[in-house]
Amino acid sequence: MTATIEKALGLWGLDGAEWTLVAARENRVFQVEGRDGPVALRQHRVGYRLDDELRSELQWMAAMAERGLHVPEPVRSLDGSFLKVVDGVQVDLLGWLSGRPVGTTAQRLDVPDRAGLFRGIGREMARLHAASDDWTPPPGFTRCRWDRDGLLGETPVWGRFWDNPSLSPEDRDLFRDLRDRARSVLGSLEGGRDYGLIHADLVRENVLIDGERLHLIDFDDGGYGYRQFDIATTLLKNMSEPDYPALRDALIDGYRSVRKIDLATLDLFLVLRAATYVGWIIDRMGEDGAERRNARYISLTRELANRYLDGNTAGRRGPGGGRQASRYPGPQVAPLADEDHET
Repeated sequence: MTATIEKALGLWGLDGAEWTLVAARENRVFQVEGRDGPVALRQHRVGYRLDDELRSELQWMAAMAERGLHVPEPVRSLDGSFLKVVDGVQVDLLGWLSGRPVGTTAQRLDVPDRAGLFRGIGREMARLHAASDDWTPPPGFTRCRWDRDGLLGETPVWGRFWDNPSLSPEDRDLFRDLRDRARSVLGSLEGGRDYGLIHADLVRENVLIDGERLHLIDFDDGGYGYRQFDIATTLLKNMSEPDYPALRDALIDGYRSVRKIDLATLDLFLVLRAATYVGWIIDRMGEDGAERRNARYISLTRELANRYLDGNTAGRRGPGGGRQASRYPGPQVAPLADEDHET
């Protein structure tokens, strides 16, 4: 690993610079002491993204930084490119952003102005969406799509949650019912959807507080998707907070202070976002702690799916046309009072 990092640093003219590992999740991130201050060197998970996908991510972040968004700004290597491959590992360099993460999903939120924070997150999310709509991606731009097929098709972005091998027969039926109903609803949105580039992972760890400023980091899962999905991602990770309704309202108020959004199907996107983790964990079941996380993801998705389907009479009618009682009893859970997925 050391030799690979040293080779990579040389491609940016940082031979001999001191470096320290600061994060090891899907990607490994190193803080490097550059000539003009710290920078972040990223080693990407082998096989997770194609080169063109990563170049597109870096082009997008560069464009957002140029438009005044508080996001990591890619640094070009000596030959002018953003992305390099060293010893088979994709590597890039980003400007360092100061500040501290909003928190971690495993712990209660500990900030003085909770509503103010979420109002700010909503505002920055909306600024990102607006700036992305104002930008024309270059030829060859390619990112994942959190659309109907990306969430519910044969090969979703994060896996077939309804086929998680640890599902009980009851949960499998429930999740397939959810998939069928969601495909119908999302199909009806195709004509008038609010859709475009989204961050797709604005959880606490990916928002930095720097005085009065909020930085948005880790665009690894960013791509094309429903704007409600972006809002649902942030809300989902805070549903166990005692003042969640106030935080939710503040996030939405902040968002709507910048751009309009129709949230009529937000409850569906909340359950679909929960379900993505049930798919994501399938290929990671051999990792430490995966069995525990898998059980929590399934419990949360069961809870939200029951709530959504039981409240949707169009999707849950009995033989005589009347509303059908839930066939999928499950425990009431505190959503995501645990660690975040490791991306």
